[in-house]
Order: sequence, then structure tokens, then C-alpha cells
Amino acid sequence: MMCPFCHEAESKVIDSRSSEDGAVIRRRRECTACKKRFTTYERVEERPLLVVKKGGEREQFDRDKIINGITRACEKRPVSSEEIENVVNGIEADLRDLNDREISSRAIGEMVMDRLRELDDVAYVRFASVYRQFTDLNSFINTIDQMKNKE
Repeated sequence: MMCPFCHEAESKVIDSRSSEDGAVIRRRRECTACKKRFTTYERVEERPLLVVKKGGEREQFDRDKIINGITRACEKRPVSSEEIENVVNGIEADLRDLNDREISSRAIGEMVMDRLRELDDVAYVRFASVYRQFTDLNSFINTIDQMKNKE
């Protein structure tokens, strides 16, 4: 594994841990040249999922896009990066369980909103406001009223 600091090709594994569901192995590594430490994640390479966008174009599924969207929604909220990672792992597992190579971006957005609703109300409203493209205050109020009614 190449060191992200000095680009040395050799590193040694210091610690390995598997995730709760066993789908990912987290490895702490130390570069043999500069002695800096870094973390890598190892996961099974699966067949690619294609995301069908609103306009009909297709692109390969990118879990980093979901992580970035959820992270933005959770800014300054009491949500840990581990919780975000667990949400994304769950969404990706659900998508792969569908046994469908193509999934609509709308379905992914709904999955994210369902998980955020359980995780943090404010993050859910933030994400929903961007995802559903709220244009006025009434859109926010309607979403908050729906959340109150479900409690």
C-alpha cells in the first residue's frame, strides 16, 4: 500500500479490525520509510451499481457522494463519523441486496432521508431541503409538520 505522505510503496500493518457486519476490514499501517501512520479500508469488490439520474444518464455508484451529502447535513450536529459510515454502509448493503444493477438516484435519496430521520432530525431537514429543492418557507414547515405527526 502506497504511503499517502511520502509515496513509498512499502508499509506494514500495525492493527486490523473488521467492521460490525464483517464487510470491511480497517487496517492501521505505518510507512517503512517516513514512519507516519495511516488507515486503509479493505472491502470486497462487487459488481458495479449504476445510478440512473433524473435526466436518464447513468453513472457508477459512488459511496463518497453519499458520505459527503450526509456529512454536510450533519455539520455541527452530535453525529459521529462512525455513525455516518454505518448509515452509508447500511444504504450500500441495501442497494446491493436489491440484486438490481441499476437504481434511481431518487430511490437512493429516499433511503438517505429515511436513515437521517432516524439519526438526527435537523440533519434530515437539512438534507431534505437540498434534495427536495425547497423553494420557500412553507416547504420547510410542511416537512417539519410531517416529522411531528410521525412521532
